[in-house]
Amino acid sequence: MGDKATGALLGLAIGDALGKVTEFSEVELIAWQWPDWRRLPLPDNALITDDTQMTLALARALRTARAHGPLTPQNLEPPLRAEFIAWSRSPENNRAPGMTCLRSCDRLASPGVRWQLASDVGSKGCGANMRVAPLGLVRELTDGQLSGAAQLQSGLTHGHPTALAASELTAYAVRKLAEGLPPAGLTAVLRAYALAHRGHYDAFWLGDLADHAQDRTAEAFATRGWDECLTVLDRLDAALAAPDVEADPCLATGEGWIAEEALATGLLCFLLLPDDPVAAVRRAAYSSGDSDSIACLAGAFAGAHLGADAWPADWVERIEHRDELLEFGALWD
Repeated sequence: MGDKATGALLGLAIGDALGKVTEFSEVELIAWQWPDWRRLPLPDNALITDDTQMTLALARALRTARAHGPLTPQNLEPPLRAEFIAWSRSPENNRAPGMTCLRSCDRLASPGVRWQLASDVGSKGCGANMRVAPLGLVRELTDGQLSGAAQLQSGLTHGHPTALAASELTAYAVRKLAEGLPPAGLTAVLRAYALAHRGHYDAFWLGDLADHAQDRTAEAFATRGWDECLTVLDRLDAALAAPDVEADPCLATGEGWIAEEALATGLLCFLLLPDDPVAAVRRAAYSSGDSDSIACLAGAFAGAHLGADAWPADWVERIEHRDELLEFGALWD
């Protein structure tokens, strides 16, 4: 995998910092300041948002859990809960954090509350998968560990089955790109993966989470999530069949406020420009939706594909939390 972990972590932070400037703005307003999306600048003080903050929280929890043996829900959940609560209480948590994350973290902080009861089973916000990339970068994880941990980290805040499935697909996409899968084959691989996992509920990792939703069975709960991901993959394939790099990507695959659309639109920006990572994150940030999360995901995919050299050295120097991102990249590379 070379330096793919470093590339993915730097890419997600760079995309996040680019999108921080444009989030909540319509494309017309962005264009008033920067007429050409290809010239969207990284700010001199390249601050990240809650997307990278929570990615680092997951990375720290993952490092702690793996220091105590093979990854299991029993050794991942406690440090992950602690990191998420610490993030929610941090004075640096002033970067437009998601309300689902904040409310769930408040419940997680209550003594004795099981995470399944703290989770919001009605929310499939992109806060579930904007932070999941580290799980795709630890090559020692088995497929089962990647799958279960990706859903567990989502479930602590976003327990909707589509949030769980989109998180797993996001982590799996990062893994396959880091392993060298050609981008042109990615959507077919993700579709096959979703179909293979449709209806599978992993009670070892999720416990009784499904019992707190409205579905009749755990299998129906899981199927609902995978089916929504398969639907958005149809939209992604249609957009790639008639590519338009000049159009707002949110018009094709969604604005990215919800997990499956963040995945699809982040993938769209990357797959439109697979060999031009800087253009991919600029295209993602120059959009009408959840620009920082879309660009964060596009950057993770591009960096996992191309490695650390994908990113301009002067951009890397300016990115907030650069040293910690590089530390985790070195650990997993």
